[in-house]
Amino acid sequence: MSEEMPRSRTQIRQAERIKFRRRGLAISRLEGFSDAVFAFALTLLVVSLEVPRTVDDLLVTLGGFLPFAFSFALFVYIWYQHYTFFRRYGLEDTLTIILNSALLLVVLFFVFPLKFLFARTFASDTLTFYQLRAVFTIYGLGFTAVFLILALLYANAYRQRAALELNAVETFDTVSGVWGAVSMAAVGLGSVALAQFPATINLAGIFYFAIAIVRTAFETLRARERRTLEARLLTDAAERK
Repeated sequence: MSEEMPRSRTQIRQAERIKFRRRGLAISRLEGFSDAVFAFALTLLVVSLEVPRTVDDLLVTLGGFLPFAFSFALFVYIWYQHYTFFRRYGLEDTLTIILNSALLLVVLFFVFPLKFLFARTFASDTLTFYQLRAVFTIYGLGFTAVFLILALLYANAYRQRAALELNAVETFDTVSGVWGAVSMAAVGLGSVALAQFPATINLAGIFYFAIAIVRTAFETLRARERRTLEARLLTDAAERK
């Protein structure tokens, strides 16, 4: 019987992708505490809504549903990034605890600027340039801090790649986690920069839509490189058989 021939690059690319192994299989006390803080932050978003007393108040409250939905979606996205990190690495070292605590502190601080900014989108009155600059700057710096801390968490995991026994694909995904978070932080800094000048402050909020472009471009490029790496690893494994 003839030996099995190595698969072509096309066949390898059609194979199941190499998955990131989960090292955090159980919920640690650190992660449990973090989930409680995220839940409390979301509760603050709801508690800040006043209970309507009249039909008109109810209609005003319902009008604030969209800002609340945007705020909720962003918090869920941050929580999911946090969840993914701890499922992948399961780290509980001192630096991870410090960075995680800093992240939770920023998340709690982030609640009210986030809610206020989204609510202002649907408000009828206007703010002065200096008021808007302050709001966009506070929000942008909070947004930037969240993702810079996530980048540092991934960088800490990369630093411990040998102890974690990360393979080549997992190491690649870890580096992608660092730069993916940095790209998000860069959008926040861009918004802060636009908010400093009267001519561009109206673009400070709109600039966050750049996240879709930045993330799509980043994910597309990294996915292409990951498939190339997977193909090379699978080819090498086939040749060693």
